[in-house]
Amino acid sequence: MFKPYVMGQSSLQPPDLEELIPENHMVRMVNEAIERIDLSILIQQYKGGGTSSYHPKMMLKVLVYGYVEKLYSSRKIA
Repeated sequence: MFKPYVMGQSSLQPPDLEELIPENHMVRMVNEAIERIDLSILIQQYKGGGTSSYHPKMMLKVLVYGYVEKLYSSRKIA
């Protein structure tokens, strides 16, 4: 149904994204806040079909972080 979304997965370039983000960075606060929200109602609205989608939790994190950074255009956020 959704594209794989695994926090903390390892990658080759860069070795660890956690090392690149400072401890007190706003993106960490957004991540924590969204992780605490129950998104089951949002996920239930997804009808499925077609190709796999990005996970709604990940997309919400991107959107909220964009808004925090005063980016309101989806093109700029992308």
